[in-house]
Amino acid sequence: MGVIPYRRYSPRAFKAGFGVIPEPTVKVWMGEEGLFRYVFARHTLYGFVLKSREIGFFYFVEVLMDKQNDLQYMNLALELASRARGRTSPNPIVGAVIVKDQDIIGRGYHKRAGMPHAEVEALREAGHLAQGATLYVSLEPCCHQGRTPPCTRAVIEAGIKRVVIATLDPNPLVAGKGMTTLQQAGITSEVGLLQDEAKRLNEFFFKYIQEQRPFVTLKVAMTLDGRIASHKGDSRWITSPVAREYVHHLRNAYDAIMVGIGTVLADDPQLNTRLDMEDRRDPVRVIIDGELDLPLKSRIAQSSHQQPSLLFCNKVKRDSQAQALQELGVEIIELGGEGSMVPLEPVLHELGRRGFCSLLLEGGAELNASMLGRRLVDKVHWMVAPKIIGGRTAPGPVGGPGLDLMEQALELKDVEYERLGPDVLFTAYTGW
Repeated sequence: MGVIPYRRYSPRAFKAGFGVIPEPTVKVWMGEEGLFRYVFARHTLYGFVLKSREIGFFYFVEVLMDKQNDLQYMNLALELASRARGRTSPNPIVGAVIVKDQDIIGRGYHKRAGMPHAEVEALREAGHLAQGATLYVSLEPCCHQGRTPPCTRAVIEAGIKRVVIATLDPNPLVAGKGMTTLQQAGITSEVGLLQDEAKRLNEFFFKYIQEQRPFVTLKVAMTLDGRIASHKGDSRWITSPVAREYVHHLRNAYDAIMVGIGTVLADDPQLNTRLDMEDRRDPVRVIIDGELDLPLKSRIAQSSHQQPSLLFCNKVKRDSQAQALQELGVEIIELGGEGSMVPLEPVLHELGRRGFCSLLLEGGAELNASMLGRRLVDKVHWMVAPKIIGGRTAPGPVGGPGLDLMEQALELKDVEYERLGPDVLFTAYTGW
């Protein structure tokens, strides 16, 4: 390590930026050409900073380098996990990286429910080299017997020396027990590196495991003047091909997609995934249809043997219509209500019972308003096209009676935006 002027990096700045790092093993070099070395182990940063400004400075440089390496490997674990987005329900997506002497010797990610977990995949690649290595994993290793054996057992038996965990698993069967098991086996275990990013990556799973219902994302495409169709109902196409392709990537990642019968009658959508890729998949279609009005010749009904469709209604009043839809492959779920208004909370609970972790809402104005009004939406993808169509009766994205006062408006959180061709995509959270 070369000499860097001390004044550029004060202990105070380091203390403010990183806080106490528990028990690091650190090499501190001193002297003009790095010929003199102190080695300190299992001490906190603050102790050294307060004892010696010189040592504190060089301690800062060395710990910063170690921290950067940890970030690099954990970022890779998160990237690996993201490859299985939408493929592991009702399990989380998890990535793992094994490192020894700064070399990556194992990588893995959980591909599908029932398949080996990320840690096991990485350990298989590392083989005997895993002895004494560090494991970086995006979610706490499981410690219970599920479809596969507990990952903690595999980690312990492989001789892993250190485990860095992004975030704990909210599943009550794990929830800190996995990390405790590793520590009791003498493995140094840390949690919290890129924790926010890891939780965001697994937002579907966290919602599902904590509330037993899917994470709901509302997707809207509207013109600059707030219309989702012309006054005659024409909506093809509001957004550009780039934005429409983005929507198909969303569908590819969600377990289910929901619309109301009004959208089906107006647009006759197929609600499938149209991407030129091998691993694409179609979400399960969820139709809110209180009085069983789904046309037998609709594209949804006609393709239900190839792409599953769940139709939620209040009560079947036309047995012949129900039988014909069922023969086409549509599964009808009665909720027992009256009229055309389907209670939405039971719909989400039933989807959760079936193991759906995520739901993409592509509804019309009334279904959107109902879902928002019941606080059932977690996130929005709001696309705005630079087009103006006007029209007093042209529909907007959210119907219903509306709010009386501006102070009652839903204020979205963590808003981000990006360009999709000529269109602008706003992504935000409701933060109920």
